[in-house]
Amino acid sequence: MKENKLLQPVMRAALVLIIPGIMLAGSCTKEEPQKQRTVQAVNPYSADSVYLELQKKLKDNPDDVDSLYHLADLYDRNAQYAEAIETYKKVVKLKPDMGYAYFKMGTAYDRLDKAAEAVAEFRKAAGYLPNYPVLYNNMGIAYGKLGKFKEEIQSLKKAIKLRPAYSSARYNLGVTYLRTGDRKSAIKEYEALDRFDGGTAAALRKEIDRAS
Repeated sequence: MKENKLLQPVMRAALVLIIPGIMLAGSCTKEEPQKQRTVQAVNPYSADSVYLELQKKLKDNPDDVDSLYHLADLYDRNAQYAEAIETYKKVVKLKPDMGYAYFKMGTAYDRLDKAAEAVAEFRKAAGYLPNYPVLYNNMGIAYGKLGKFKEEIQSLKKAIKLRPAYSSARYNLGVTYLRTGDRKSAIKEYEALDRFDGGTAAALRKEIDRAS
């Protein structure tokens, strides 16, 4: 497997110095003798080390679905969406019923502003994850980017039906109603939000007032 530059410098593991008993500046307490320091040069749980371990596993077994899925997730979390998508494709080729791989692939496409491809993957994911509210929220957003507001509203309503206290979906639905000129329905979403999430409700209220 061709090695990819996975990690940005900000994610590199740093030297960690553990200095027990160190005193705060300005303390009047008598300083105790400095104890032996332990230097940890490499964090065994850093993204770097996990990536290298996955590459090693995949070199031995290129069809290791779990390792491929984990690698795709690392790419995704590092905002390397193109690499994530290509790796998720390998996952679903080996395991076509892995719903979360379709879902995450759709989300990665959406991050790249490829809304049509995102919707296609979300629709596949829905066949395996029919009760996953986040899927329908994200699919609704992708539909909205395509100007398909009817489908966007249907998807967001599905997300809310599955999780009535889903703040993000209710906010998104309220904003979509405003985009379609349905202020009355947007206010209903604001009122529903205000019963359990005042902060998000206030944000939606601002959008409603701005659209007035």
